[in-house]
Amino acid sequence: MALTPRTAVAPEGSGRHGGGRRGGVPKTERRPRRRRALRWSATVLAVVILGTAGAGYLYYQHLNGNIQKGRRSNGDDSKAQRTRPNAAGQTPLNILLIGSDSRNSDENVKLGGAKYDRGSPPLADVQMLIHLSADRKSAAMVSIPRDTRVDIPKCTDPDTGKVYPATNDIINTTLARGGAGCTLATWENLTGVYIDHWMTIDFAGVVKMADAIGGVEVCVRQNVWDHSTPAQRGGSGLKMKAGRKKVEGVQALQWLRTRHAWGSDVMRARAQHMYLNSMIRTLQHQNVFTDTGRLMDLAEAATKSLKVSEEIGTVKKLYDLGMELKSVPSDRITSVTMPNVQDSQNGEHVVPEKAGADKMWQMLRDDVAFDKNGKPSKAKQAGSKSQPTKAPSVDAARLGVVVQNATQSSTEAAVGGRARTIGQVLVQKGYGRATADTSAVLSADQTVVRYPSADLEGDAQGVAKALGIPLSQVKQSTDVSGVTLVVGADWRTGTAYPKKSAPKAGDLPSNSDAINGSDTSQCMDVYKPYQW
Repeated sequence: MALTPRTAVAPEGSGRHGGGRRGGVPKTERRPRRRRALRWSATVLAVVILGTAGAGYLYYQHLNGNIQKGRRSNGDDSKAQRTRPNAAGQTPLNILLIGSDSRNSDENVKLGGAKYDRGSPPLADVQMLIHLSADRKSAAMVSIPRDTRVDIPKCTDPDTGKVYPATNDIINTTLARGGAGCTLATWENLTGVYIDHWMTIDFAGVVKMADAIGGVEVCVRQNVWDHSTPAQRGGSGLKMKAGRKKVEGVQALQWLRTRHAWGSDVMRARAQHMYLNSMIRTLQHQNVFTDTGRLMDLAEAATKSLKVSEEIGTVKKLYDLGMELKSVPSDRITSVTMPNVQDSQNGEHVVPEKAGADKMWQMLRDDVAFDKNGKPSKAKQAGSKSQPTKAPSVDAARLGVVVQNATQSSTEAAVGGRARTIGQVLVQKGYGRATADTSAVLSADQTVVRYPSADLEGDAQGVAKALGIPLSQVKQSTDVSGVTLVVGADWRTGTAYPKKSAPKAGDLPSNSDAINGSDTSQCMDVYKPYQW
């Protein structure tokens, strides 16, 4: 990916909401980004090691007591549903890792910002989805840049009861709008991917666990020094010579928070992925589990630093989860960044690149491996057939179906009369009671058939089959009172639902910046002003 002057000068210390602003930075945005980028790697490490340090029941209970827990989702009714089980009854597992910049202690203030930052609403500046395949043989790690502008649903703070109305803003603000559950709800609404759990971690624990790893190998192609320049203030302080080197402690932190020297926040995500892949390889080769002292230090730091969704709020559950992650071979782990383009409303932000992002989300929903190194399992092949799984409750002619026009998108106006046109198609196919809802024009990237309760699932599947809509786009939702066809922006023309070829393993968008976990040749290029 080529670096351009525009991306290369994005300021490191230019505000919690990301992006520099001409004429200086307001005081409220002068929060250094120290220690922030290391949290996501420490979270993965924590998942891997938690649970093994319990030498006895009391210590186990002590570790359990360290873990903070919260509600899984604080957002409005999500349209995301779990991927259907394969023939072996297996389903994928999705975990959202969130790096919080909360200044909730003296130590966190010292590591991450000035005293006036203490008590400020936290931001989710690092967000990464870990996807474990249903057969647990492959994994994907998907980052969304912190300055991505998205639709954020209405969220309720579980502690205060404060309700935050739906809005359109950059994604790192979600943590301050009801906690991690709001970040999860935003991801689900954006991707359509059901997320089982979330985990957040703060600054202090990251530093302790980074030291305990014992060093992770990284690589730069040129000498690098990420420091303030006349043209750009701030910087991580990273200074190292070209080649490969193990970094730990403060230098590992510097590597992970560097942005100027890499050229952009997207390149920083690449450097983070390189570090994380190298860390996983390091842990897989280390005999960490036999070193009781190291293990106990890691477990203590991790449980004090983690906050998790309540479903996984015990050491035992985290340990089981860690064992599943640890069993995936490094050549079946793929890290990517959501395809994105510059935001037309604000050049310092980005928005999803629709075609590439939609393809990536579909691969996650359909549990398609991001790598090409595996073989399709018989269970997955058997479970992939798109055939109705339940019988209709009534004849098609007696079923009331509401058709809604949701062809409006962020870049295109709605297609007039679309609900009426598709409603007529349904009538021709035997659904004589299909009617168009003309009360409002909605917005949806993808066409879906919704139903309110389990007894209507078979009927909704029948509607989808009649129109050639994949069963993965049949969703249960409390937003509707009967079977409802939502005609999305992916079906703006024609009377037949557009046929799409199913994505194949490893067929990722070219702009996803994919890195395989076994690739040891990765090396960061240094933007010219930061070479020495």
